[in-house]
Amino acid sequence: MGKLSGITVLDLSQFLPGPMMTVMMADQGARVIKVEPPTGDPAREQAPFEAGHSVWFANLNRGKESLVLDLKGVAGKARLTELCRSADVFVESFRPGVMRRLGFDYDTVRALNPRIVYCSISAFGQEGALAHHPAHDMAVQAMAGFLSVNDAGDGVGAPVVPGAPSADMAAGLTALSAVLMALVGRERNGAGDYIDCAMFDSLLPWCAHIAGSAIAGGASPVSSHQRSLGGAALYQVYATRGGGHIALGGREIKFARVLLGALGRDDLLPYAEAPAGKQGPLIAFLRETFATRTRDEWTAWFADKDVAFAPVLDFREAFNAPVVAERGLIVAGADGGHHIAPPIRFANEPQWIPASVPDLAQP
Repeated sequence: MGKLSGITVLDLSQFLPGPMMTVMMADQGARVIKVEPPTGDPAREQAPFEAGHSVWFANLNRGKESLVLDLKGVAGKARLTELCRSADVFVESFRPGVMRRLGFDYDTVRALNPRIVYCSISAFGQEGALAHHPAHDMAVQAMAGFLSVNDAGDGVGAPVVPGAPSADMAAGLTALSAVLMALVGRERNGAGDYIDCAMFDSLLPWCAHIAGSAIAGGASPVSSHQRSLGGAALYQVYATRGGGHIALGGREIKFARVLLGALGRDDLLPYAEAPAGKQGPLIAFLRETFATRTRDEWTAWFADKDVAFAPVLDFREAFNAPVVAERGLIVAGADGGHHIAPPIRFANEPQWIPASVPDLAQP
């Protein structure tokens, strides 16, 4: 029995933020009813496929029930109305205004069930100048300033497509936190609540450690002069011989002492103590040095040294790494499909087994 056993969630969301939030609830025992249109969640059709399902869809929708409803028809509206009367949580990710037109906005649902926790996930929130602006993850990252520092840290400043859907994931985690807070609050006061969860709002706090000057009203950070974005020698990516890369991921001076001592260049230590953007000679030396050996040779060299170091792995290499097996992070379901295990674990829980992935309209 999971921590959320007994909680019923009506999940009308699609794609990534909402499904990511609700699968975390399903993994902890919540009954999640995924309400889909007759064509299904578009993620069902996203390759690659394994065991008859999209890997993306399977990993974000295992353990849910699929219920197909045409919310523009009388029967679909009646069925959803019935479900709302007893549900604990209602999640939707339509553009602002759609749920009102369908007859299932918060005020209408609250009238059916005052204890319900209703969460709307959108790109820019339910109100404001951008409320109706179409956007997925990258557009939100661009508008929030994050894409401006998603570059090579070389001073040129040309943004590249981000490797992770940070705005999507931030919204999913924020929505989950908010819903759980609202459920705790309901235990105290008996009333549900409404959550306007914007991807933009959810992502913005993630810049506190890199955009301090802009937050305080000053200039925007430039990657090549920022300590966490490319301006520091000990927080940097370096090319190695043969086309690989390594990463140094700790700016603490203790790591610089160990590394430069082992390389016989203690004389460069003052550069490691200099402000970000003023460490050019040290960065240049490390670039030249790391280019002399392969990634795997450097991995072996660093093995006995207390330096925040990592080889840059692709996903196949990462999933094959011993730590993944040691921590049970990739688990096969009964159908043979592979799932990334939930990162939330509790001490007295049994070993996690992926729940089944619902076919369209499968209870």
